[in-house]
Amino acid sequence: MLTVDRLLFVRNVPIFQELRDDFLVRLAAIMEELHFPAKHTIFTQGEEGRSLYILVSGRVRVLSGTRELAQLAQGTCFGEMAVLDAEPRSASVITLAPCQCLMLTQQQLYEAIEETPGVAVNVIRLLSRRIRELNQRLDRLQEG
Repeated sequence: MLTVDRLLFVRNVPIFQELRDDFLVRLAAIMEELHFPAKHTIFTQGEEGRSLYILVSGRVRVLSGTRELAQLAQGTCFGEMAVLDAEPRSASVITLAPCQCLMLTQQQLYEAIEETPGVAVNVIRLLSRRIRELNQRLDRLQEG
């Protein structure tokens, strides 16, 4: 993926929408590009995590134990909780199809937050939205 393509992609990822283009160019250039085959475990619940991933293409499942919490598609982030709180991964992520991801390390994320504190607000919004979605799923399960 060319740096220009990365820039165009990353610019549309919700947590980075507050960043200036000059910083986005630097960030896009240093993010590691990873490719995973279908049915590949990207990370496992309980392991240490120091990076978050942005799904460029493909689809992944997020699992807590054997329970599916979510399926994520292009443009979504995952792994952000362990990056922020330095706790073990709260879930496993397994590819459903071949996937291309960009990886952002904890240090790179902290530099982005230092550059533009709005990134932290965007990550908080992402986490809040996911908690709300899980609460709604739990409510539906208890009703049914």
